[in-house]
Amino acid sequence: MLYLVGETTEKAQAHYRAQKGDLVQLMRGIYTDASDDIEETVLAHAVRIAKYLYPRAYLSSVSADLLHPTNSGKLYISGLRNSRVRIRALEIIQNRTAESPSVVTATIEDPTGTFTMGVSSVRQRFLESFRMRSEHAAAIDDAKQRTLAKRLIKEYGSPSKAAEATWTLARKNDWLKEGEKADRYLHHGLNIKPVENRTVLKFTVAWHQEPIGSLSHDGFEWSWMPEGSFNLPLVRQTIPGKLPPFINSLLPEGWLEKVLNNENERIALRSGKRYMSNITIIEQGEKLDTLPIDILHTPLSTFAKEGVFIGGYKGPRRSALEKSFEQNLAQLYEQSDTPRLSGVQIKAPMYLEGEGSLVPSIGKPFTHILKPAGTGGFEALPLVEWMSLTLGRFVGFDVPDFALIPMPDDMIPALLVERFDIRTSEKDQRRMAMEDFCSLLDLTPEEKYHGTIEKTGRVLRGLTTKPEAELRTLLKRALFAWLIADGDMHLKNLAVLKTAMPGENLFRDIRMAPLYDAVTTVVFPGLTHDRMAIKLNGKDNRLKKADFLRASTSLGLKSTETESMIEKVLSDLTEATKTASLPNDLAYTPAILGSVENQLEICRERVAAFRS
Repeated sequence: MLYLVGETTEKAQAHYRAQKGDLVQLMRGIYTDASDDIEETVLAHAVRIAKYLYPRAYLSSVSADLLHPTNSGKLYISGLRNSRVRIRALEIIQNRTAESPSVVTATIEDPTGTFTMGVSSVRQRFLESFRMRSEHAAAIDDAKQRTLAKRLIKEYGSPSKAAEATWTLARKNDWLKEGEKADRYLHHGLNIKPVENRTVLKFTVAWHQEPIGSLSHDGFEWSWMPEGSFNLPLVRQTIPGKLPPFINSLLPEGWLEKVLNNENERIALRSGKRYMSNITIIEQGEKLDTLPIDILHTPLSTFAKEGVFIGGYKGPRRSALEKSFEQNLAQLYEQSDTPRLSGVQIKAPMYLEGEGSLVPSIGKPFTHILKPAGTGGFEALPLVEWMSLTLGRFVGFDVPDFALIPMPDDMIPALLVERFDIRTSEKDQRRMAMEDFCSLLDLTPEEKYHGTIEKTGRVLRGLTTKPEAELRTLLKRALFAWLIADGDMHLKNLAVLKTAMPGENLFRDIRMAPLYDAVTTVVFPGLTHDRMAIKLNGKDNRLKKADFLRASTSLGLKSTETESMIEKVLSDLTEATKTASLPNDLAYTPAILGSVENQLEICRERVAAFRS
């Protein structure tokens, strides 16, 4: 409650209660209960306080319209002098009144009751909005000024009559410059289109071709606004002004980022439309229905035999004019509807047609990922990854279908991997999205090495629908990475796969995504001493069984079950390194064969060391 000496309390009584600690004195003559939320009480009684302090003043500027303080706690009045008083969260800003102001009476209601106070008339407020170097004028924004002008025209019947009435008041107060500006605005200002910020970008974000929100950039920061009818927890803006982590994780990096040469996120998003996780990002006004839907019409298994693709490759190749394969591959991304891929490795989005032709997914569904051989010592990368995925399948991981592709022009075989996050037929109604742990941990792609298995597990436990099973898969994934010497198992190469049905407001299934981007990195130049990408039990090297058992305990898993999992992985991997081999139907250089044999030998050595 607010107490005003001389109005709602006596001076002596207020002083006595303040001495006892029952009241708090805000300033001379103004008290509030000590038990109150003082900030809230002051703001609720702001106009009453202003009238008490300045009985001859009136509300002006935006306060004459609001009849209460602004959201920032400012109350604008006009009176005998220029002054500024702050009472807790309230700031009363008084300017000197005009000589003959136009003031009307308004009824104010606050927690104490109802009272009246003078306020600037509409004419007066309109003139106040044109005052030079005036904080009161600045408080009336363009939209409010426009509203005042329309109100005056409606009251007086025409712009000319409204201007005449405003001029009359301006002359009485010697506000001639204000009168000129008001006259001009009433006759011409309403017809002038507001100047637009041409820097503003607005995107529609769709998932499975259903709009789920809008993404905008005003030249300074990003803003995310979810679609009202969409309530699945997919995209969230965790840091105001920053690109949502889920969207950020979709953007190109590494080789593709260099190819596209996008200077910033704005340009990156304008240059493409289609992304992983069934996400489409288009500028507002563009049509979604012109873009293909990613559906697996033809499984890779239909045209694969003993690990080799037997369909027809119709993708980029070497040019007769000695243009490199990499340059030709890069040309695919000149088309804005070519799906954008994250990850450092060279790769291309492809579509496997019903008759077995593998073509770039320009204007076609994106169903498979092509990973060609690298350069500068990374020529064996597709074959090393093929073997890593093969070992992963031996060990019991969920692994997407994959195969080696004989490439034209005497090129090294490439790796083809089937997408696991898309529908498998026209009848399939599932809505799937893959979200990596960079996004889940609110980290940028540049921070993909800033994490631990334990921290990742804690996020996973609170997210997955099957905590025990998925946490064990995560720990198994870390063990596998150590045993095959995969130094690239960072937070972008670990993800969850979320699944929902149409109309559902919860993901019915959230689990670890299948094994992907698993590679024995130590066989490549400069990476022979590669360590784990993220730490486990505080270590990224020389990991032992005890480290995994401690991590297991930290994750809340039973040690006995973890020990069984470890022994099974060791046994399966031992057998796999004895039997696994590259397909016979392809031509390999001695260097490539050496890299793969080196890979298998490293795995054997690590398994043996882990047992000791």
